[in-house]
Amino acid sequence: MEFIKNIFSSRKNPLMVITATALLLVSNVHAQDKKAKELLDQVAAKVRSYENITIEFKYALSNARENINQESKGNVVLKGNMYYLNFMGVTKMFDGKKTYTISPEDEEITISKYDEKDENAITPSRMLTFFNSGYKYSWDILQNVKGRKIQYIKLIPISSKDQRKEILLGIDVQTKHIYNLIEMGRNGTKTTLTVNSFKTNQPLSKNQFTFAESKYPNYYVNKLD
Repeated sequence: MEFIKNIFSSRKNPLMVITATALLLVSNVHAQDKKAKELLDQVAAKVRSYENITIEFKYALSNARENINQESKGNVVLKGNMYYLNFMGVTKMFDGKKTYTISPEDEEITISKYDEKDENAITPSRMLTFFNSGYKYSWDILQNVKGRKIQYIKLIPISSKDQRKEILLGIDVQTKHIYNLIEMGRNGTKTTLTVNSFKTNQPLSKNQFTFAESKYPNYYVNKLD
């Protein structure tokens, strides 16, 4: 540190001062990025450590330009690569091989196979660990939310085709659980997913992720092979 002090106290080497300042700024950015990566790794490891996860959440979408404001609630049960999701009046279930989308309003069921090669396919592991690849990340603000310390990590999609400008991922510092996720779209749309309840290792029915067509006798079944 004495070397840095001497550089900044020098009046004869402005170039050295500028260079040292740039190096300090770069070093600080790298340190912050490392902290962000370490925290994200801790979140991913915590998610993988649970046998199952049950989440209740609130979803909000807004776009001032289009005068759009929508809110909805949902819940999802996750186990390994399987999930059971209820959201906006539709139930979506994945049993590890096929996805079942059940719409009571339309009395319709859509069954589709899961393609492991499809990087855009939504799976439980990607819902909570999507940040592992495809983003640049940086340390952001720390907020106090009802006594909980929420550290935000800013994620910038690497792909220029991504319609999301940036994502703020709020992480509970103590539990290492995701508290909320805020997406800012390039078209001005803002979506916020807030976790209201996060329970782990709950007793589940053995048929939790088993689809039974007999439960929906009057539904139209659309099978996509």
